[in-house]
Amino acid sequence: MGLPRLLQLPRPGARRTQRLAQKLLIHKQVSPRSHTMPATPPTGGFRLMAAPLQGYTEAPFRHFHAEIYGGGESLTYFSPFLRIEKGSVRPRDLRDITSPLNANHRLIPQIIFRDATEFRTLTSAVRSAGHSHLDLNLGCPFVPQVRKGRGAGLLRQPDLLREIAGIMTADFPDITFSVKMRLGITDPDEWQSLMSAISLMPLSHLTVHPRTASQQYSGQLHLDSFEALAAACPHPLVFNGEITTPQQIDHLRQLYPTLSGIMLGRGLLRRPSLIAEWNSGSEWTLAEIRSHLLRLHEAILDHYTRTLSGDTQILSKIKPLWDYFADSFDRKTIKKLLKSPTLPLYRQNLPPA
Repeated sequence: MGLPRLLQLPRPGARRTQRLAQKLLIHKQVSPRSHTMPATPPTGGFRLMAAPLQGYTEAPFRHFHAEIYGGGESLTYFSPFLRIEKGSVRPRDLRDITSPLNANHRLIPQIIFRDATEFRTLTSAVRSAGHSHLDLNLGCPFVPQVRKGRGAGLLRQPDLLREIAGIMTADFPDITFSVKMRLGITDPDEWQSLMSAISLMPLSHLTVHPRTASQQYSGQLHLDSFEALAAACPHPLVFNGEITTPQQIDHLRQLYPTLSGIMLGRGLLRRPSLIAEWNSGSEWTLAEIRSHLLRLHEAILDHYTRTLSGDTQILSKIKPLWDYFADSFDRKTIKKLLKSPTLPLYRQNLPPA
C-alpha cells in the first residue's frame, strides 16, 4: 500500500509548486501530458473533495467555485468547522451551512468539539439544519484549539473517542459520519493509540493529513506512518496534503490505488481550476487559469458588494483570498492591489487576465 517516497517534500512555496510537480513526473517517467482521466469521476468509488479552510471557503466561495468550474458535479465541499461559542453553536456557522448559496453543490458540514456534550449539541444542530452527513475535525493544528482539547487535541483522548463512537450509533443512526485527522500532535505514530476507537465509529471515510499538529502546514509528510495507518484502518481512506497539480492526482491514484479519494486544500485555493483541469484531461494555460480566477473573484466580490455594508467590510472579506490567488499573478500588481484603501481603487488596481 506504499506511496512514493518523492511525495515526502517540504511544503512548496508559491513559485516552486510547478517545479516540484515536474520533478515528481520526471522521477516516475510519466509524461506531463499523459493525463487521461475521464470527464466524470467514477461512481461509488474514487471521490475528490475540497477541504474546509477557515476564512476562505465559506458559502460564497463554494457557490461560485462550483458555478464557474463545475465543481458541483464532481466535487464534495466541506464547510469550515462549526463550533460552540458561549455555550451554543456559533450563529454565523449555522448561517453558512443553511445559506441558499449551497444549493448548487454537495456540502458536508464539519464540526470541532472537545467533549461529548459539544458533540451532541453540534450534531443535533447540523441535523436540524437539514444535513445528514457531517465530518469530525480531529486535525486542526491551531494551538488555542489543541490546548482546549479540540481538533488535533482529541488525538490524545482515545476514551472520549470511544464514547463518541457509541453516541454516533445510539443517538444518531440517521447521520453519516466521517473524520479528518492528523497522524498525531507531536509524534506521527500517535494514531496507533486511537485506531481501536476510530474502528468503532460508523464512518463513510477517514481523511488523513500525514503530518503532526506541531508541524502545522510545513515539513515532510510522514508517509511511513501514513502507510501503517492505511494498513490498520478498516474505513475507506482519503489522502490530504500537498496536491497542487492535476498530474499529482493521477500519480496518487496510480501509486496508491486503494485510496477512496483525495481532499484538496490550499492547492485548490491557489489553483481553483485544479479539479476542472483534471476532469477535462488537459492542463490549462496560464491565461485560462487567470481568466477563470478573475471571474471567480468578480462573482464573490459582487456578492459581498450586494450583501455587506461599506468598503471596509467588503475589502476585509475579499482581500484575504489573494493570500492564495496571488500565485497566478505578478507580485507587484497584487501588492498594489492589497494596499487599495477603497473599493473603487481596489477595482481599478485589479490585475488584467
